[in-house]
Amino acid sequence: MERITLHQKERLRELIPPTFARHNRLVPLELTSEILEVGVHETTQSEIINLISLKLKKRVIPHFLPEAQILELLQEVYGDSEGEAEEIIQDLSSLDDGDFTKDLEKMEDLLESESEAPIIRLLNRLMATAVRMGASDIHLEPFREYMRVRYRIDGVLYDRLKIPSRHQGAVVSRVKVLSKLNIAEKRLPQDGRIRLRVGPKDVDIRVSTLPTAFGERVVLRLLDQTTLFRGLKDIGMAPDTYQVMEKLIHKTQGMILVTGPTGSGKTTTLYAALDRINQPGRNIITIEDPIEYQITGISQIPVNPKIGLTFANGLRSIVRQDPDVILVGEIRDRETAEIAIHAALTGHLVFSTLHTIDSASAVTRLIDMKIEPFLVTSSVEAILSQRLVRVICPHCKESYTPPRALIEELGMNPEKDGLVFYHGTGCERCMGTGYLGRTGIYELFLCDEEMRKVIMQTSDASEIRTAAIKRGMRRLVEDGVLKVREGITTLEEVIRVIQE
Repeated sequence: MERITLHQKERLRELIPPTFARHNRLVPLELTSEILEVGVHETTQSEIINLISLKLKKRVIPHFLPEAQILELLQEVYGDSEGEAEEIIQDLSSLDDGDFTKDLEKMEDLLESESEAPIIRLLNRLMATAVRMGASDIHLEPFREYMRVRYRIDGVLYDRLKIPSRHQGAVVSRVKVLSKLNIAEKRLPQDGRIRLRVGPKDVDIRVSTLPTAFGERVVLRLLDQTTLFRGLKDIGMAPDTYQVMEKLIHKTQGMILVTGPTGSGKTTTLYAALDRINQPGRNIITIEDPIEYQITGISQIPVNPKIGLTFANGLRSIVRQDPDVILVGEIRDRETAEIAIHAALTGHLVFSTLHTIDSASAVTRLIDMKIEPFLVTSSVEAILSQRLVRVICPHCKESYTPPRALIEELGMNPEKDGLVFYHGTGCERCMGTGYLGRTGIYELFLCDEEMRKVIMQTSDASEIRTAAIKRGMRRLVEDGVLKVREGITTLEEVIRVIQE
């Protein structure tokens, strides 16, 4: 079925109420002057179809669809109506504090919820809309006059709405109830989790609260469990980079590091690599904080500092479990680094991450942790630095002429190379941003014999980086330029990400 337009949604909502549609597993699809076409599940009773026909005085044509498609279309039609969250806020004047203190003992479908409590409906709507829009985070930020709600979509924060400050305590309490946090504790940060179903999607939400001058700030990180991580071929690597990575991840020992700031896709890359080598003949064990996706066939351990299960302690136990491949979620201290390097030197393939701005800086960081240079050069096989850039929306993509200063900043010559630049003009599909989805840009540092000699002579990141470029390393910005040349992203987006 073609995507339902906003105008069609409004007309279809008026005909069949959302609660009735969801309860009977049917969804309105198309309307003409005499005919209403509806999608129905095999369990939908024929009497319901007749009732709709009599009520609307139209001929109703049913189309039998799988339940997953029914749920997806229900979210398409009823998932978000413009101004609905604002209307709920207007209803908050009749709020009863007792309405939001009931806990959910089981995973509930937000689209099925029929609660009339305004706070519950508001939070359900915010989370359901965030999932529909593909947001990775929801920010609830208290200020003197209001609580601001923002969504992070494709790495960029967008304002959603403002909640009057007198209701922010109720909103935060509702989040705490869902995530099983201490409602009475408002002075200390807390962390929790929520499991919810939004239509056909199972969503795992990580919750973080933080006390501020005007109340508690809350960030909800959304992890869609039904949208599995992408394979190594699908995360945006150039063919030559992918070929080298393919060889690296099939080695039997050594360390492969992935670097970049928070939110740069490091975990996705590591999961893609593990999934590629996940075979019955390999024993793969990970220690993570937290486990973001469960992978069948891999033993995954969550870090729990409260009981002493840190990266270092967990890694010590992992090496006694006869592993072939180890993933350490992050190297944060010298102890973890030493154990990981020892594992890499004793016949294990080790994957991990470091928070550094580029690949060469990872070497400096390890040496700053008091790791001897000879241990770094003996264990590290490669360092992959990465960022995520937004992809031009294919539905409103068109050619354009960017400012000359941007072209020169990236060292491009469109007249000589015959380049055509593209951008998105903004449409309903991309919510007017011109971008839809993200892909990676990469910088692969190979620790070969020549680079090992350089590292033994100096720990200066700029000198190591210069030597790597002379050895043929493609920089992040150069990989971004390749994506611009291919019409995948824009000059502005590459510059924005590189300068962060």
